[in-house]
Amino acid sequence: MPAQLTFCEDRTFTIAQFTDIHWKEGGNEDQLSRKLMEQVLDAERPDLVVFTGDVIYTGYIKPGDSACEEPAKAFREAVQAVESRGIKWAVVFGNHDTESRITREQLMEVVCEHNHTVAQAGLEELHGVGNYSIQVKNSQGETGAVMYFFDSGNLSPYPHIGGYDWIQRDQIHWYTEESLRIMPQDRSASVPALAFFHIPLPEYKEVWESQTCYGNKFEPVCCAKVNAGMFAAMLEMGDVVGTFAGHDHVNDYWGNLHGIRLCYGRATGYNTYGQEGFARGARLIRLTEGQREFETWLRLADGSVIEQQPEHVHGS
Repeated sequence: MPAQLTFCEDRTFTIAQFTDIHWKEGGNEDQLSRKLMEQVLDAERPDLVVFTGDVIYTGYIKPGDSACEEPAKAFREAVQAVESRGIKWAVVFGNHDTESRITREQLMEVVCEHNHTVAQAGLEELHGVGNYSIQVKNSQGETGAVMYFFDSGNLSPYPHIGGYDWIQRDQIHWYTEESLRIMPQDRSASVPALAFFHIPLPEYKEVWESQTCYGNKFEPVCCAKVNAGMFAAMLEMGDVVGTFAGHDHVNDYWGNLHGIRLCYGRATGYNTYGQEGFARGARLIRLTEGQREFETWLRLADGSVIEQQPEHVHGS
């Protein structure tokens, strides 16, 4: 049975998004990442944490880089701040989680050994590992919100195309079937759905170029070169109101494209590239029972909160 969560007595449900932690061997940078996560958890007290990929680093970007020697151990250390507090948590894998020394199937076994995870391996026949959904029940015990989790892969499966992978057609079909199964027949009902994945969709580039966005863009949108139709499927199903990605460490903006808010997380990990003056942090998301909208803000390492409201428009 899929894991279930519930809205709080005050009719809210709060999610903390940690992304691109890139945990390696538990050194000084990793301890800074853990401290940041602990500060966010203690200040915000979320009902769920979602790790949107690259929780650990098992690859090589440039000469001199080193991957973690023990991926299972590194992953357990990376999620310890959340697990030790008894907070429920979910995860999607990124492109660096399983580049060497461990497979996605093996890493998912490590995920599922934890007491407080709500992540699932998903259907074996689908591309990737960790395509699953979770429902949030309302005060009447009915579906009050839905979260979809997708494995966005690693590199393009076609050498002549290159670049990053994309959410595949069988995953999109799974999503549409899952949406039909879970969501009310009346798609205008106040049951919001959120989607989490690591590699941003091509529409993240489009929304920055065509709409008012809130936050920062300090690097290109490193999406796939192929648009496989994930965004179009979400539009057609009419349930997803927000998507949340990582991957691009110094982008943290969100924008509304055709009624769906496309959001970046704020990079959490110190053991990877960043930008001077661009502090590590986390994105917070708050749902309210009976509303399709959501609130979102950033909490940074120094404890400051960035609301990302209209006064923080790019280019202003």
